[in-house]
Amino acid sequence: MAKQSKRFREAQGLIEDGKFYSVDEAVDLVKKTATAKFDETIELHVRLGVDPKYADQQVRGAIVLPHGIGKTKRVLAFVAGEKAQEAQAAGADYVGTDDLVAKIQGGWFDFDVAVATPDMMRVIGRLGKLLGPRGLMPNPKLGTVTTDIAKAITEQKAGKVEYRTDKQGNIHCPIGKKSFESDKLKENYQTLIDTLIRVKPAAAKGQYIRSITLAAAMGPGVPIQI
Repeated sequence: MAKQSKRFREAQGLIEDGKFYSVDEAVDLVKKTATAKFDETIELHVRLGVDPKYADQQVRGAIVLPHGIGKTKRVLAFVAGEKAQEAQAAGADYVGTDDLVAKIQGGWFDFDVAVATPDMMRVIGRLGKLLGPRGLMPNPKLGTVTTDIAKAITEQKAGKVEYRTDKQGNIHCPIGKKSFESDKLKENYQTLIDTLIRVKPAAAKGQYIRSITLAAAMGPGVPIQI
């Protein structure tokens, strides 16, 4: 078992054992427990009453949070012709086709998200085994394969985040930084929770949201009252 640091134990001491906090209390408390020397990411962890091994119970999508996540994403765009000019104008960090494919095949992954126009999927299809495990493969369900490439890039730069259930049915998603004002963190939190409720699979039975926990990247979890 990993040994907890003195800083972590002190932060954990601020959380009352067995208590579930309101959203207002949890946001204020998680900011207090974020005592690392950098601007920690604030993460939301939600346990859902679904069984992801069944396709009709998987929860996956992407949303633009009202206040972003405090990080500027490096966006790669697989586009050609006029769309390449649109991508550059929208702020894409890397724009290309076969040249980018060759670069990635050589082991380069210095980007956070990839977008593409539908016609480019035949070009980048052979990158599936490289980009898929890293969560970087463009996907029409997430809005990263689209003809409106400028909108896709703008949304990614604005803080669009992906949510998806892991093998245990949990969602892990950033909602901002420690330096965010509490109201902005609350708005981002509520937007994500509302979205998860809206996309509840019809096949999910029983209690859908089982638990909600808010935590700083290097801090302890703060349980939230459902």
